[in-house]
Amino acid sequence: MVHSATGLLSANIRLLRSRSGLSLSALARKAGVSKATLSDLESGSGNPTIETVFSLARALDAPVSSLLREGHQEQVTVVRAYRSEVLSGKGVELRPLRREDTGISVLEVYDQLFRAGRQQDSAGHPGTEHTIVTSGRLTAVIDGREHDLGPGDSVRFPASLPHTYIPRGGDVDSVLILTHTEPHHHATGGQAPADH
Repeated sequence: MVHSATGLLSANIRLLRSRSGLSLSALARKAGVSKATLSDLESGSGNPTIETVFSLARALDAPVSSLLREGHQEQVTVVRAYRSEVLSGKGVELRPLRREDTGISVLEVYDQLFRAGRQQDSAGHPGTEHTIVTSGRLTAVIDGREHDLGPGDSVRFPASLPHTYIPRGGDVDSVLILTHTEPHHHATGGQAPADH
């Protein structure tokens, strides 16, 4: 069983790409990443960023967690902060907390930290995005419209819309919830992907 985030990503990209019938070149083009970058990720030697992972999820029309998870889940799961691998982007750090797959939809929960002085941009990805601010102040720009959020505030929107998060005055702690209704049941749903 693969335990590192890079190892899981590598195995799951190969599996989902194969099941989608896409060549390495075709997936690279569709995701807007270089073939060399994708080849490195599939071989387990790449260093994935949030931007790359979300681009691949969009290109594969799969929940982000399908690229980052192991299939087997214990009845009781404790996620230790010090043991969790963090996925970093230009302005954010994501730590996976939970994935729930019903066979019809997928719920993903992440601990999310926006770093002061940096903004995080997304061209969009599958599903619905729900961000809940737990501390700090955050501006969410969704499809060109600004929404200012403080502690306890949240925003929910179709994740396919272009969106940007801008922390105001310091780091911002938040929870990210992604839901994804699958048009068809992805083969990784509920089963260990040959090792995401």
